[in-house]
Amino acid sequence: MVDVFEEVEEELRASRYKRLAMTWLPVVGGVLLVALIAALAWWGWDSFQNAKADKASVAYERGVEAVAKGDTAGAKAAFVEAAKEGNGAYKSLALQQQAGLAVDANNDAEAIRLFDEAAKASGDPILADMARLKAAYRVMDAGNLADAEARLTPLAEEKRPLRPFAQLALGMVKLQSGKGPDARSAFVLLTLGQDVPDVVRQQAQTAIEIIDSGAAANIKAITDAQAKLPPLTPQQIQALSQPAQGPAQ
Repeated sequence: MVDVFEEVEEELRASRYKRLAMTWLPVVGGVLLVALIAALAWWGWDSFQNAKADKASVAYERGVEAVAKGDTAGAKAAFVEAAKEGNGAYKSLALQQQAGLAVDANNDAEAIRLFDEAAKASGDPILADMARLKAAYRVMDAGNLADAEARLTPLAEEKRPLRPFAQLALGMVKLQSGKGPDARSAFVLLTLGQDVPDVVRQQAQTAIEIIDSGAAANIKAITDAQAKLPPLTPQQIQALSQPAQGPAQ
């Protein structure tokens, strides 16, 4: 009798396992199929991105080489290609290179636009803030001090990666705006800061010396006058580029 009961129990157990298998195997199979499809899709996407990054890298290097050779047209074409093909990092770098070409061509408006676009292209805080800082520099050089201050203030906040450079630029904006004491205070803080790069500390110390010597008093008047000067004509540029003939007039 014991053997009969054990045999019946074994059959019931086998029947129960069979029902469980029939119930869950399709579910498990479906999950595994979805996981396989997801893995293949990720592999395909990753391979596609790596291929784009490789193409962007080649184009970017070609642009850098063209810049070194003075081939502006070739450099611009290469950087445009790198920005189009690349991921966020390569796109941001390529756009910043294009902005540099615009700066060389004295096209500040185009340079600022490209720097702003580069800041939005990458999620990397250093690359993004680098582009924002360069845009602010161009705005400063154009004499738009209020706009420059608005751009620099967020970059000078705590935990921003390029904070000391933004603080130095804000000090220069204050100095150009005729706010010498405020600018000096900002520069003093930079010379005393613990996490301030040496190059920023040295520039801040130099600015303090200029302020203390009284030479900074004319900075606002000089920059205002420069902003009002008309652009040079091609003939004037050509004349300035010619070597002087005889004694200076």
